[in-house]
Amino acid sequence: VEFRNVSFSYPGGDEPILKDVSFFVPAGKKLAIVGQNGAGKTTIIKLLTRLYDPTGGAVLADGVDLRDYDLDSVRAAMSVTFQDFVRYDITASDNIGLGRVAEIDNQIEIESAAKKGGAHEVLTKLPQSYDTILGKQFDEGVDLSGGEWQQVAISRAFMSDAQVLILDEPTSALDALKEQQLYERFAELTKDK
Repeated sequence: VEFRNVSFSYPGGDEPILKDVSFFVPAGKKLAIVGQNGAGKTTIIKLLTRLYDPTGGAVLADGVDLRDYDLDSVRAAMSVTFQDFVRYDITASDNIGLGRVAEIDNQIEIESAAKKGGAHEVLTKLPQSYDTILGKQFDEGVDLSGGEWQQVAISRAFMSDAQVLILDEPTSALDALKEQQLYERFAELTKDK
């Protein structure tokens, strides 16, 4: 993946969020982007996933501008967990299974993803385990803490078979021990991503 002289301004925005940003990430490598709030970290993710296209420069994959690829193919190759992830008021199993809809009924894959994402222990303690409705929209629903919801969202990302795993502040609601454990699992589980 390469960002080549990328600039970007949000529609209606006066100031560019990114200006002439360039970097290269070889296949199979991991990259952490660190910066102050408002520095453009999430914007980089949105450009990489083609939620937006650059207003200047190009984002490339294997030397080809992402705009030249089929949009569905680009998005299918990437799994993203944003810091403002979605909480679905459905079963815990389906919450994770949405990471790969074709496997939403594959309980073995769902539990494997939950173990990778750190949600398995929490979910097995729920009244109906993975069949428990999450959230309080329905009377029988059980709400989770912010960190537990985040583990479900991360597990959803691990459910995906995408080539690129993108995490936007994935540990913001986790305590220090859970954060360390999660990063250790990331290192092990993303060797081929």
